[in-house]
Amino acid sequence: MSFFTKRYPPPGTPPGALVERRREEPPYRIRLVDFLADGQVLVEEDINPADCLPYLESETLTWVHVQGRPTVGSLHQLGEAFGLHPLAVEDVLNTGQRPKIEPFDHQLFVVLSLPLMADDEVEVHQVSFFMNRTFLVSFCEGEFDPFLQTVKRLHDGGARLRHRGVDFLLYSLLDIVIDQGFPVLENFGLQLEELEERILAQGGREILGKIHVVKRELILLRRMLWPQREVINQLLRDESDLIKGETRLYLRDCYDHTVQVMDLLETYREMTSSMLDIYLSSVNNRMNDIMRLLTVISTIFIPLTFIVGLYGMNFDRDASPWNMPELGWRFGYPLVSLLMVMIALGLLIFFRRKRWL
Repeated sequence: MSFFTKRYPPPGTPPGALVERRREEPPYRIRLVDFLADGQVLVEEDINPADCLPYLESETLTWVHVQGRPTVGSLHQLGEAFGLHPLAVEDVLNTGQRPKIEPFDHQLFVVLSLPLMADDEVEVHQVSFFMNRTFLVSFCEGEFDPFLQTVKRLHDGGARLRHRGVDFLLYSLLDIVIDQGFPVLENFGLQLEELEERILAQGGREILGKIHVVKRELILLRRMLWPQREVINQLLRDESDLIKGETRLYLRDCYDHTVQVMDLLETYREMTSSMLDIYLSSVNNRMNDIMRLLTVISTIFIPLTFIVGLYGMNFDRDASPWNMPELGWRFGYPLVSLLMVMIALGLLIFFRRKRWL
């Protein structure tokens, strides 16, 4: 299972250099949203990096979103057009970065992790943001676009998004990425409930393997999502004038969401550990039941084996009248058989009353 993809530049690559990797990638798309002076928005889909240049000359807010992994050439053009720092652009190309926030020359560079469910497996995509006073550039790897609803809100009115500025737009996008953790964790919750029922009902090694898979996914997910709380907290404490005081109030709510996500994640991690204990306990209980049954069977056959072994001794009856005279009795065999049956039934009744069966 490929949980997330991480790219590294080859050893010896100069800092900030963009290195193309020979790997088939889905086509990327560039969307531009320009906030016009009259309160309306202009949305351009599937544009080229060069098409963004005219919008940078105006004083209006411009949001450029890149969905998928752009080529090195396109990424270089966007970096040159918007004045993005080469080190940050390199982090966009080399995905799998730890969530972080870095200031660059009157810009903020933010990296978050976007968890998604794909065919009952977890994928984590990197989402990157560049923000200054007049523009916001966002990058999201993969084919799933988490910001389509935001564009729809802007089309349908979205007065708050249109007039609050670039920092509020950044908050809105950050909130979408963080809230995406809730449906992923909800899926984990359903899996854990099903596993718990199966453990109590049947057990089996395949369930143990599934528990380990879920636990491993939760550990990896925690490693990717845990730093996001610090990213939002750093935005709250950052004294940069790029974030207005009013927007910080909304960022507090965003921070609360990160705390809730981590609380849920920790709860599910503890549940997986508890389920492993339950599984091992159920296995031990089944083993104890088997051993108890075998012990009861052995206990029943001990006196029977003694009787059979006693009468299996080859003493000569003609040599002495004391050498097993009952072997000559007419009803000797039926009586011994009846005695053995009575002993077995007596032991079964005894074990039943003791609730050992």
